[in-house]
Amino acid sequence: MPERTYTALVVDDEELARAVLLEHLAGHPEVRVLGACRDGFEAVRAAAEVRPDLLFLDIQMPRLDGFEVLELLEPGPAVVFVTAHDRHALKAFEVHAVDYLLKPFSEERFEQALGRAKERCGGRQAGPDPAALAAAARPGPFLERLVVKEGTRATVIPLAKVDYLQAQDDYVLVRTAERGHLKEQTLASLEPRLDPRAFLRIHRSYIVRLDRLARLERGPGDRWVAVLGDGARLPVSRSGHVRLMEILGST
Repeated sequence: MPERTYTALVVDDEELARAVLLEHLAGHPEVRVLGACRDGFEAVRAAAEVRPDLLFLDIQMPRLDGFEVLELLEPGPAVVFVTAHDRHALKAFEVHAVDYLLKPFSEERFEQALGRAKERCGGRQAGPDPAALAAAARPGPFLERLVVKEGTRATVIPLAKVDYLQAQDDYVLVRTAERGHLKEQTLASLEPRLDPRAFLRIHRSYIVRLDRLARLERGPGDRWVAVLGDGARLPVSRSGHVRLMEILGST
C-alpha cells in the first residue's frame, strides 16, 4: 500500500531559514511543498488558496506574527512553529500546535516534528480558541490591534482607529471611520483584551471607544442612546448607562 502524500507550506521571513526547511523537506518525497512565504500576509493568502496539510510557521515576523497568521486560517493544517525564541513554546502548545522547533534545530529534531505533524493529519483537529490566539500573539495586558481575514487578504486594524464593536452572532463588526470589518470572534471573548480606559461595554451587543462618544441622549421608551462624533447612534442598556455615568463622573 503506497504511503500517504502530504502538502506543506513554509513560512519564514528569513531566506536562510526557508532554505533550511525546504532542504529538510526535500528528503521526503511523500511531502509536496506548495510554497515558501516571506511574511504573514503571504501565508494567509497562500494557505487560503492551497489549503496545506502541514504548516511550518515562524513566529516573529514583521507585519503579522505567526500567532496572528494562525488566528486568520481555517482549521485544518497541522502546525509546527519554527522560531529562534523559546519564550513562545508554552503558548504554541496552548493554541494546539503539533510541535515547536527552536532554531537552529538538528535533522533528528526536524524528523520528530514532521512525524508528529503527519500523525496529526490522520484526524480532524478543532480550531484554536480565538481569544487564546489573540493573547498569544500579543502578550501585553491589552490588545493594540486586531487582525481580520477578508477573503484571502489579511487586514490589520489599530484599535486607536476603532469607533465601536458590535456583536453579530459568532462575529464582531469592527467599525472604523472608513468602513466596517467582520472578525470571526465573539464580543465576549474579545472584551477582556480591550483596555477599559479606552473601551466600555454599553450594551450586550456594543462596545464603544470612549473618546468617540459625543453625548448621551434620551431615546424612545425612555432609553438612552450614545451619539458618537460622526453621528452614529448606539443603544445603551441600563447597566451600560450606569457604567458610563461612573466613567464620565470620574473624568
